[in-house]
Amino acid sequence: MIRLFFLLLLTFLPLFADNSLVVKLEIKGAIGPASSEYLKEGMIFAKEKNAQILLIELDTPGGLSSSMREMIQSITNSPIPVVTYVYPKGAHAASAGTYLLYASHIAAMSPGTNLGAATPVSLMPTPNADANGSAVSTLEKKVTNDAVAYIKSLAELNDRNISWALSAVEEAKSISASDAVAFGVIDLIAQNREELLEKLDARSVVISGKSVTLNTKNATLQSFEPSWKSRFLSTITNPNIAYILLLLAIYGIFFELMNPGSIFPGVTGVISGVIAMYALNMIPFDYAGLLLILLGIALMVAEVFVAGFGILGVGGVIAFAFGSLLLFDADTLGQSVSIPLIIAFTLSSLVFFLLVIKLFLSSRSAKVVSGADEMIGAAAKVVDVREDGYLVHCHGETWSAVSDSKLSIGQDVEVVELSGLVLKVIPKPIKE
Repeated sequence: MIRLFFLLLLTFLPLFADNSLVVKLEIKGAIGPASSEYLKEGMIFAKEKNAQILLIELDTPGGLSSSMREMIQSITNSPIPVVTYVYPKGAHAASAGTYLLYASHIAAMSPGTNLGAATPVSLMPTPNADANGSAVSTLEKKVTNDAVAYIKSLAELNDRNISWALSAVEEAKSISASDAVAFGVIDLIAQNREELLEKLDARSVVISGKSVTLNTKNATLQSFEPSWKSRFLSTITNPNIAYILLLLAIYGIFFELMNPGSIFPGVTGVISGVIAMYALNMIPFDYAGLLLILLGIALMVAEVFVAGFGILGVGGVIAFAFGSLLLFDADTLGQSVSIPLIIAFTLSSLVFFLLVIKLFLSSRSAKVVSGADEMIGAAAKVVDVREDGYLVHCHGETWSAVSDSKLSIGQDVEVVELSGLVLKVIPKPIKE
């Protein structure tokens, strides 16, 4: 009887055990350092929870090759089956997203989505003329050949369509979800998460050389939110944020140098500069773009010292705008600095340097409005006559005064000299 009880317990225990947990990650937007960090954290969380599947909901225009490779290494070496699902409808898995789909143990898409256009892009190509006279970069050839070999190995690893993968890299081809499943590029199409889990049920995948059968019929879906570190990386590596931080650093430090002791602009500039350098160290940028921004600012500053609005100011605006456009490449990062933001900063920079700096310079060259120089030429009135001089009323105060002329009480005089606290005055000329 006891043996029968234990036999039944061992038979039905899996039905009550929580071994069907599915951990879900949402990777939206450009692939970058934050995406890689988020995936690593999600992997650790899924292992700790003994999850059956790690589900990645993907919608990306592409991104950094280095971050993509880190993510692929995490996926291909994962002891937990990784399912990448292009979701929701209208989403896409372009460029780096295509590689992630090919690397996953199971690739799925929702209707109305697409993938492809996986040709790698170099940030700063160095063209060389080939035999046909067309400009072809040797570096680009190497990068493309490496990408071809890489996606081919991923296709072989998960038994997916190799020929289409090569065309996605070499010819930048894209494909819809329905065609992708028909051509063996992905494994299945699902309308939503519920349908996806139903189709995954009883499906076998090979993990570390062992076949694993999935049990997702009654799976529990748990979302994993990124940590503060991943959120911070995601924020500062956004090209728009990195661009703003860079300009805040330049303006803050410049203003502090103009007004030593202001403290707040300098502190803001230094902090923004450190964060901007950290961000630029993690995402590729064009040095020519950065130099053009600095040149543009220098030309706008030089314009302040030239009378009128001239070629320096126009050149500064043009250099600043073009530098901002070139600073980050959308094809490399998956996104770039927005045009409205560039226009706003270009115009505000021009206003800043033409108005604020001119006010600063005019304040230094303005006429003195207090002190000894301000007293010279001031009008005064004699209020008392003494043996050693006079008392005069000037600027609301009573001063001791001397004069080479004889003065009388009530006479208007003019200050011609200040010696200590004694004014030297002369009779004010009478206007005819």
